[in-house]
Amino acid sequence: MMDFAKDRGLLCNLRFLRRVYENSGLCVRNHWNAQPSSAFFTTGGGTTALMVQRVTDMLQTACGVINLSAETVADGLVHRLDKFDTVDGLVSVRHAAQEHVLYAVLLYERFLGRPYASHRDAVSELVGDVMESAIEVQLHSAHIPFWKTGRAERVAGFEQAPDFFIPDEIAPRVIIEAKIAGDDGTARDKVARTLRLAHMRDEREASGQTAYQVIACIDGRGFGVRQQDCRDLIRATRGKVFTANTLGDLITYSDLADFVP
Repeated sequence: MMDFAKDRGLLCNLRFLRRVYENSGLCVRNHWNAQPSSAFFTTGGGTTALMVQRVTDMLQTACGVINLSAETVADGLVHRLDKFDTVDGLVSVRHAAQEHVLYAVLLYERFLGRPYASHRDAVSELVGDVMESAIEVQLHSAHIPFWKTGRAERVAGFEQAPDFFIPDEIAPRVIIEAKIAGDDGTARDKVARTLRLAHMRDEREASGQTAYQVIACIDGRGFGVRQQDCRDLIRATRGKVFTANTLGDLITYSDLADFVP
């Protein structure tokens, strides 16, 4: 039994040097869970040669990874294959099968409370803070006034407050959403928030009110696998999307330049 989610898609991307979208694996898995009797290579949209090739690539990649032994890692780290059923590759897999070890027993992450995923979730906000801290450095260096919102902070007039208001939250001229996303779900949520802010900006403009410029500062592989969302983001922000590599141009190529004393 396999999980065709994010790790398989990323490994296939690296192995075959072409994009094998994580969503392809998710679509197959979800369709199979909903209709176990359906064809294995089928999604809600049917079977295509491209889908068959992608699933085949993921199966071959997964089998190749299972065949590997756990590598030696530095002290304090845990290799994900360093488990009873995978530590020595196929030798461990065969031994587990011959001993009739129940699959439920091998669900280590569930048994231990999802230690790897829990750690990843716990540090996701810390990773996101890297981008926010870099933006703060840019604004401080240019002596631009700003208001940085706290987690779940409520601001009048905004269903969900952005990460930064410039010059303040009372009469914003520029708002910034910032995120480094390691997974596509986090990236999807951040794009949705930014699109909503852009829609509110459009409503203000249509009603003759003073609007604000919407800027997105994003990075991480989560955005890399959501290409259509990134296209929508670029259109919604009218091109004001910056990454870690282009953050140095944040002030020069946005309305933030108007606040430089």
